Amino acid sequence: MKKREYTDEHAAAGIDAELPAIETWPNQYPDYEIEIDTPEFTSVCPKTGLPDFGKILLKYVPNKRCLELKSYKMYLLSYRNVGIFQENVVNRVLQDVVKATDPISATVIGDFSPRGGLGTVVTASYNRKKRGKR
Repeated sequence: MKKREYTDEHAAAGIDAELPAIETWPNQYPDYEIEIDTPEFTSVCPKTGLPDFGKILLKYVPNKRCLELKSYKMYLLSYRNVGIFQENVVNRVLQDVVKATDPISATVIGDFSPRGGLGTVVTASYNRKKRGKR
């Protein structure tokens, strides 16, 4: 039996990494969508230590809080030193955005540059039922 090259430690790498807080500010308007495009995202493969490059697109419908863009930028920049699988990046970003803003809905799309001829697009979404009036 061939030994696995990727371990459970590789799979869990970066999921609990300490990252900068995402700050927010009070939303003033209901029923609109915000789209934030980060075309130069970088993280690190937890097995090889090589950089992964891609684009992170966040779309969300705010509830009572909006992301403060500079803190979100610093949050994403911190991934350049984190060994984490691409799939986990997208899910972790979604988890942290939801925790910070409690949005009506949010979607994170990671479109990662090809390595070895394979490109990866990962999409994770969150929806919650509206809880009465804002």
